[in-house]
Amino acid sequence: MSYKVKQTNTARGTILRKPAVESRGGVVSSQHRRASEIGVEVMRAGGNAYDAAVAVSFALGVLEPWMSGPFGGGGMMVAPANGPVEALYYGMKAPKRLDPADYPLEAEGRASDLFPWKAVVGDRNVYGALAVAVPGTVAGISALHRRYGTMPWGELLQPAIAAAREGLLMDWYAMLMIASRAEVLASDSDAAALFLDKGVYPRAAGWTALSDQRLNMSRMADTLAHIAAVGADDFYRGDLARSLIGDLQAKGSRMALDDLESYQPEWQKPLVVPHNGAAFHLTPRLTAGPTFADLLGELGQLRPKAPTGAPGAQDYVAWARALQGAYTRRLAGAGDDAPEAGQDAPNAPSCTTHFAVVDADGNMLSMTQTLLSAFGSGVVSGSTGLLMNNGIMWFDPEQGNPNSVAPNKRCLMNICPVYVEKGARRIALGAAGGRKILPAVAQMTLLMTDHDLSPDEAMHAPRIDVSGGPMVQADVALSPEIHDALGQEFDTIGVERGFFPLAYACPVGVVREEGLNTGVSEIAMPWAASVAAD
Repeated sequence: MSYKVKQTNTARGTILRKPAVESRGGVVSSQHRRASEIGVEVMRAGGNAYDAAVAVSFALGVLEPWMSGPFGGGGMMVAPANGPVEALYYGMKAPKRLDPADYPLEAEGRASDLFPWKAVVGDRNVYGALAVAVPGTVAGISALHRRYGTMPWGELLQPAIAAAREGLLMDWYAMLMIASRAEVLASDSDAAALFLDKGVYPRAAGWTALSDQRLNMSRMADTLAHIAAVGADDFYRGDLARSLIGDLQAKGSRMALDDLESYQPEWQKPLVVPHNGAAFHLTPRLTAGPTFADLLGELGQLRPKAPTGAPGAQDYVAWARALQGAYTRRLAGAGDDAPEAGQDAPNAPSCTTHFAVVDADGNMLSMTQTLLSAFGSGVVSGSTGLLMNNGIMWFDPEQGNPNSVAPNKRCLMNICPVYVEKGARRIALGAAGGRKILPAVAQMTLLMTDHDLSPDEAMHAPRIDVSGGPMVQADVALSPEIHDALGQEFDTIGVERGFFPLAYACPVGVVREEGLNTGVSEIAMPWAASVAAD
């Protein structure tokens, strides 16, 4: 099923349209159309939503290699049609032998990427081998497959392997993403060889030429084929684990084989928060889930009964107040097993990926996976072709604070995969976009529960962003009345919805109601798409 993007210039900015897809069969929504198609193909072949998720997860690591991959981490909400809702946490961890002395502070200045920590000499907590944390993605996907999968593991990895053999097509968006990190990629010889031409430029033909220029991802293809053949355990305890650790240690990492061997994902009982007749199932810790629960509690006091239909000025003001309050409490927080500290840089490019799946039987999943920054640490494992994460950047490099960097400590993430029920409506949704994730996910779900908007209406509704700083970003497409109401209480700036830099996060989701499945994807993201099985 195809979709169209309609763009109309108006006095209040640009209006984009990316209509929802509907089906009585399965639907996959992701940040890359081909990944969504792969998930649908798995369901057409007889797989369920969780088989599709395995295939989509690995495919996204090939199709959007800067957003996520096997050496990343994440989390998911799993909602079987006839079973209990569960959360699965597979976030990153600091290596056991991490030494805080490896991250000396500069005399002044702030970190160069997402979080305004005090600057570390050489940005060692942001780029390079010392920024790499112990990964969880492969362990998490494997845990999902063991519990819910019906198709053979190796078969589900074949689409990702084929995509890697073909190589990533260098269109304008891929070139833009690579150019945005070219300086970082140039500092690692393996990353430069994969992504850059002459160690400087994105691999591409002339700007007027029709080209089939592709990245050579053959090493990644071989690695995925190995995981498909011998199983996920080899990534943590076998030959592949030894190759990964050897590459990292050669580049200065303190990670050791026992860091991988001891890693375990964690099945968790979700937080369940009632709100205006809906039940919000949220990840319980080490994510934005607890902050979402806090937000809902405050919103219940600020706006106990929101009117159905399009939200008005009072709704946006209440959302801004609740978001600001929840983030104030979150940012005062702590580290492992407690609220997160730090704050994102404004309007960073998207650096995470989210997808959601529903099958014909009503099994649903909402899954977020990430390398943290775009291209993670900027380090590629030469023998495997995999990009390494930079999860150490989640920690405060200054010692003596609750979230200070320390060995064997779990990384705190901004991810917020959710599952929501209200009456016959079931919603699986999440987003990419750092600290902007929670505001987007909260507004999308509230539009479909408090205000009873359709999934399509909710995705196209203008949003605000309040993500820890004093300023409120408001979509220029909002009415003057809403801008005025926000401006009376907050330092407010009008910002157009766009994808680079990402102003309002990138939500994608699926909704099931009375047997009809609907998929929606962020209208401003050029590759994002929902695809239906029929």
